[in-house]
Amino acid sequence: MQTPMQLDNPLAATQVAAQLAGAVIPIPPIGVAAPESAAFSRVALGKFAAPWVSAGIHVKQMEEQIAALRSSLICAFNQLLDLKDLNTGVHITRLAEWALHVAGELGLDQGYLGDIEVAALLHDIGKIGISDAILNKPAKLTAEEYELMKKHPEYGWAVLRQVPGMERASLIILHHHESYDGRGYPGGLRGEEIPIGSRIVSVIDAFDAMVSSRPYRQGLPFEEAERRLLEASGTQFDAGVVERFLPLARAEMASVFAAAGTSVSTAL
Repeated sequence: MQTPMQLDNPLAATQVAAQLAGAVIPIPPIGVAAPESAAFSRVALGKFAAPWVSAGIHVKQMEEQIAALRSSLICAFNQLLDLKDLNTGVHITRLAEWALHVAGELGLDQGYLGDIEVAALLHDIGKIGISDAILNKPAKLTAEEYELMKKHPEYGWAVLRQVPGMERASLIILHHHESYDGRGYPGGLRGEEIPIGSRIVSVIDAFDAMVSSRPYRQGLPFEEAERRLLEASGTQFDAGVVERFLPLARAEMASVFAAAGTSVSTAL
């Protein structure tokens, strides 16, 4: 017994689809060779192809609009960070360039690079939810204050995961304070459990924090920041990421330190 979804002629569905598009495409019966030159008219082909061409144009327009919206959101979030005075130290676009360079050195998939770029640009967006008294405190944070500060990756993830297309970037941000040895936060992930994007942002963010001057302290000289990265390589940081990042930092250190407000030869 034939079910409603079955057809006696397996070519019928193709013919119906073609008729709905306004053109009947001559399809030979099964077992009969197709003629050498099928009688397609320009009008028939045009009618058949037009909806698909139109749909393709609309999809491209939508993709362009989504990309423009994504860029606008990133700019808006960065302005919020500026208002909160969180975009200090190495310029945020340079951090993103470094992240992309390291990702390229590691041979990561092209489709993942955009997520890493967004995460590098917005990794501190969650600090908008942390009080200025904690963010700008010149003295050491209390245990309670430190626990509040540790919430900023979760706040950043909670914000960005709501934005279509930024879900993977939000996960990179969520885990960019994990340690390679499992002693980081918020998840206590270790090794390759940590997303590679998070491992990249972790190294770059730490270097930026070390070399950048703040109102309450002077940034470290490059040699000391380099020593600390190497010392924590394999424990706090992914050794492979550190290995690929440091040559880039050395090559650009003069302009980096000028942007960060620190001299390469600053004394400790």
